[in-house]
Order: sequence, then structure tokens, then C-alpha cells
Amino acid sequence: MKNEELCFMPATEMAAAIKQKKLSPVEVIDAILDRIEKINPKINAYVTLTAEAARSAAKAAEDAVMKGKALGPLHGVPVSIKDLVFTKGIRTTFGSKLYEHFIPDEDCAFVEKLKAAGAIILGKTNTPEFGLIANTDNPVFGPTRNPWNLTKTPGGSSGGAAAAAAAALGPLHHGNDGGGSIRIPSSFCGVYGLKPQFGRVARQPAIHGWETLAAEGPLTRTVADGALMLSVMAGPDERDHFSLPTQEMDLIKAVKGGVKGCKAAWSPNLGYAVVEPEVRDITRKAARQFEDLGCKVEEITIDFLNIESDWLVLEICETAAAVEQRREEWEKVMYSVYKPFIPMADTFTSRDMAMAQFHREDLWAKIHQIFENYDFLLTPTMPITAFDVETPLGPTKIDGQDISPTAIPCFTLPFNFTGQPAATVPCGFTKEGLPVGLQIVGRRYDEATVIRASAAFEKACPWADKKPPLT
Repeated sequence: MKNEELCFMPATEMAAAIKQKKLSPVEVIDAILDRIEKINPKINAYVTLTAEAARSAAKAAEDAVMKGKALGPLHGVPVSIKDLVFTKGIRTTFGSKLYEHFIPDEDCAFVEKLKAAGAIILGKTNTPEFGLIANTDNPVFGPTRNPWNLTKTPGGSSGGAAAAAAAALGPLHHGNDGGGSIRIPSSFCGVYGLKPQFGRVARQPAIHGWETLAAEGPLTRTVADGALMLSVMAGPDERDHFSLPTQEMDLIKAVKGGVKGCKAAWSPNLGYAVVEPEVRDITRKAARQFEDLGCKVEEITIDFLNIESDWLVLEICETAAAVEQRREEWEKVMYSVYKPFIPMADTFTSRDMAMAQFHREDLWAKIHQIFENYDFLLTPTMPITAFDVETPLGPTKIDGQDISPTAIPCFTLPFNFTGQPAATVPCGFTKEGLPVGLQIVGRRYDEATVIRASAAFEKACPWADKKPPLT
């Protein structure tokens, strides 16, 4: 098998071939590491590569296959971990000079689960410092670039993971999402991204921040790979008091479930978002595609509360509190774009924090009503496509209207506040050749329906065979 063909192989097929002794884990790791060596210097997706450890793990995985040992669902399959998550013995910087040389002595709970399932860690992928913005750049490693256009950002904060997925630098990539950080870069890079229900994946130990907003999830080239990876990552851990009990839910089976007989709501703007016309048209057409799949689609009028300012309060206050003991040190070395924003934490009050929580309840009061009548909600994932990598906070206008930086994740933010599962599927390209994503939001705790809808759309409008010009 040619190396490129192997690198673009889905994890589901790779795992099966390894178990059947048709494919060697050593062959897989060698091919992907070779590809990383050639392509990563152009896009800077991986910032810490564990090549030697990966090759050693691949040899051990191959030995286990040949000896007929019990194999996990990801035996011999490569995976990357975002550089915001603890990985035992592997440098974890959070994109910050404060942690440039930090090496954890334990794994985050879901990393333990991935390893126990037989996955082989390739290394850590790039992130903006502390994952705060939608452009992957930081003072330790610099910017990551979009494989579809090297002058564009892959988005953030899981930009390294999304770029690696799009460029086939491994089949499975971890990201986390506190305001859209899985869905934003997946949309910008034309890959599948799934933010599970808050608490579905245990995320401790970790540094403080995003305490009630963030979820860990997969970025992959196919829906089936995302379902497989999440099925392994999910589950409680006593170290994370937010982690949910195990729920009877067959995510693998959901891939083949289809959406015939379902009812979907479509909102082009959630009642307040400004969207580029080309993005709006592409996503509207994609939403209507569900009608051909036997699903009833209705456009609805929404008057959601705009939660952007509340998200900013929580993001800035939690970040400032997390580094309080080293605040003076951090201000000397922080990502320069942050310097005007972090001092805002000193101006926010306890009332502002309380109001953010009240607004969360007000938002849920309106959102849950939608899911009393519909099985899932469809929206654009992003109001724009990937912006210039040299524009850290993104454009200041959309469709001629002035916007703030918090308007960039306007479609993703609400569902971090409510905790619902939400995914983005690639649904087309602009005339400029940049990917566009369609967001699929499910009821609370219902990742299975999100996966069903994602897979049904993928079957009707496949995207995995589309390769960036870089590749």
C-alpha cells in the first residue's frame, strides 16, 4: 500500500486491518511520521512530536497482534493530543511561555482511556495560548496554517488538530471546545468535529479554566472515525466531578442509523448573527439536503439571547484567576494580542459573573423549547470562512457590518453554555476554495442523533476524498 493511501485511511478501516494482520502498526506509524516530516514544516500542526516513543509502541502493538493477544478498539491506531491537555512524560505547554518546559507526571483521564484502547500517541498539536481565540498562534510555537490555503488560519483553538486532520497527518485528533474550539477549526479546515455533551468525557487533571464550558472531543476526516474515537474517550472518572455516568448509547451503531422520519429545525442566524452571504447560501442548501434523506426540515425564527459578552466575562475572569499567582510574570511574556484584554478581569464584578450564569439559564429556557418539537437543529457553523493568519482576532466586518471578535464564534458559543452535543460537517466550498461547515446540534445527552445526522449527510455529500492542495 502506498504511503499516501495509508495516511488517508480511516481509523475504522485501519484498526480492522491491523487486527486481521493485513496491516502492520509499524508500517502505519512509519508512513504517517514520514508524512509529518514532509508536511508539518509548512503548516505547524504538531508542536511536540513523540516519534521514538510512537515507533516503540508500534513495535509492541505488532508483537501483540502476532501473539494473538486481546486487542483494544484502537489497537495500533495513531492519535494526536492537543497541547492544552496533560500527557504523562510529554511536554505540555498550553501555548504559553509560563509552561514552555512543563512535563506532566500523569495523563488526563481520557488520554488514559485512549492508551488503554491501544491508540499510539504521535505528539501534541498546536493551540493559541490557553486556547482563548479562534486563531492558532502563540509565543512558544508561532502560527499554524490552513492546509487549504497557507495564508489562512486553521481557526482555533484546536487549530493544530484540524490542520493535521485535513492534511492526513494521522486519522484521529483530539480537541477541546469551550466556545467552539473543535467546531471552528473543523469548519475552517473541512473536517468532522464533534463536541460531545458537557461532562461526557472526563477532563481532569487539568489546569483551571473553562470549568463549566469545555468539552473534549474528536476531529477526524470521517464521521465513523469520530464516533469510534468518542466511544473510547467517553466515560466518568472520579477526578472529574463534572463527568457523567456511563450512558447506554451505541455511537458506532448510530453511524448507520439514518434520519428518515426525523424533524430538523434550520436557523440561518440564531436571531442575531451576521453571516457572509456565500456561507449562508452554502449552508442553507446543505440543510435542505436533509429533506432528500427523509427528514422534515423547517426554517424557524429564533430570538436567542446573545451570550457573547457573558462568554467574554467568563473567559477573561477564569484565565486571569488561573494565572493569578504568576500574573506579573505572565504579562511580560503573554501573547501580545491578549494584553488589552486580560486587564479587563480587574474591571468585571461578581455581579457580572452572576449575570453570566443567569443568562445561561435564560438561554436554556428558550433552547430546550426547540428540542420539544425537533430532533436536531441546523445552523452555519461559522459566519465566515478561514481568515488571514496574520489577522489574530479575525475580520472587523462581516457582510459590511461592524463586528467584535466575539461575533466570530456566534453560532458555537450558545451550545457551550447549554452543554448540548454539537458537530460540524463539511458542506461545501466557497469560490475562493475554502471549506464551509454546517453545524448539527442535538438534544442534551444525545450524541447518537448528532452522529446519525452527521453520517447521513456524509453519505449523501461525502467529503473525505477531497484533499487540500498542499497534499
